[in-house]
Amino acid sequence: HVMQSNGGVMTSTAAHRIPIQTLLSGPVGGTIGGRALSEALDRPNLLCVDMGGTSFDVSLIVDGNLSVSTETALEGLPVLMSIVDIHTIGAGGGSLAWLEAGALRVGPRSAGAAPGPACYGQGGTQPTVTDANLLLGRLNPSYFLGGAMTLDLSAAQRAIGTVADQLGLDDEALAEGMLAIVNAKMADAMRTITIRRGIDPRDYSLVAFGGAGPMHAVALAEELDISEVIVPWAPGTFSAWGMLQSDIRHDLTRTFYAPLADTTPGAIEAILADLEEQGRQVLRAEEVPDERMLFVCTADMRYVGQEYFVNMVVPHDEPISDRSVASLIERFHDAYQIRYGHSTPGAPLELVNLRVVAIGSLPGRIEGFHPAASDDVEPQRRQVVFDGVAHDATIFQRDTLPLRFAFRGPAIVEEETATTAIPPGWQGRVDELGNLILTPLSE
Repeated sequence: HVMQSNGGVMTSTAAHRIPIQTLLSGPVGGTIGGRALSEALDRPNLLCVDMGGTSFDVSLIVDGNLSVSTETALEGLPVLMSIVDIHTIGAGGGSLAWLEAGALRVGPRSAGAAPGPACYGQGGTQPTVTDANLLLGRLNPSYFLGGAMTLDLSAAQRAIGTVADQLGLDDEALAEGMLAIVNAKMADAMRTITIRRGIDPRDYSLVAFGGAGPMHAVALAEELDISEVIVPWAPGTFSAWGMLQSDIRHDLTRTFYAPLADTTPGAIEAILADLEEQGRQVLRAEEVPDERMLFVCTADMRYVGQEYFVNMVVPHDEPISDRSVASLIERFHDAYQIRYGHSTPGAPLELVNLRVVAIGSLPGRIEGFHPAASDDVEPQRRQVVFDGVAHDATIFQRDTLPLRFAFRGPAIVEEETATTAIPPGWQGRVDELGNLILTPLSE
């Protein structure tokens, strides 16, 4: 199967026929993993952040469901298709620090994989976010990728020192300044997908993954006043794990532009039934048995004269009636109030599109990883800089932490695919599924 941008998978035959459906499908895997975490942890609202080497991706789980958009843009051109709503900016471990008109900038320029950050020892000479984290003691130079790669601290110091000298700063001050700038950019991306859409991020838990996400997670939570951070097991491969939680999915749409007052329930019923039958045929072509088929009917609705619509679920367990249409109208006003902060009950509505999501349930879910239970936790210590102060931080190996193990910052949790930084004032624990749960000490 091949991952799709709508949060489902399709067969390779279908992918060959409609390759546009794979657009941004890699980051979507992380959002699917977030939905699985939402269900397992009973956390209905999650803000998912995926920070890798070059990009930072933000997505939402709202009331246990994916936040899905009906359109996106590719090279400035509109693409009308269902796609998990992901906001992406150029910020990652490889983001370069550089000067423009005497001011420090970080990203969107990136060192990429070749030559990569200066500390990789592959010829890079410009400072990156990874170099800054290494200089501040947050990364272990001898345990990068679980010890498969050794980082060159002296190369990171030279790269950072070159820029620091031009600004009259010491190396640590520049490194912390770099992190402050990139964290501010990522926090702004998080605001774009929450606050600017009327969503209060304080009502959400932050799920951090990707190779660099857990390193910056607490700082991002502090920027948005979020009180809980969740770091899943093996965060560097969390998007791949998320893909294994997907079902076959195909979205079918028919334009149905009409005032709701002039539309009969029978007309809506006929179109949804036809779309459902089309979906059934598509799933059968993908060898999905009928007993594993599920169909979700929705309608794009808006106030007459407006441009933007709200997608509403249309219950289809029984034929659509005047009563079900009245319920749909009432739920639309409630949804509009939640999204935009106001509504106009009694104002005329119109339909724009009718949609059916055809889902083929796949068996054999892959469960999350559990750490090895151990009563012999032997932490180490090293100097780690937080807010300009060098702290004697506790260093843990994640695969030795037993379930329900608790600790306080300043601390660093190292594992093969990522490193988690816990500054002073925060605490952590390992939950029953092996996730790291980080909260402020005042909580």
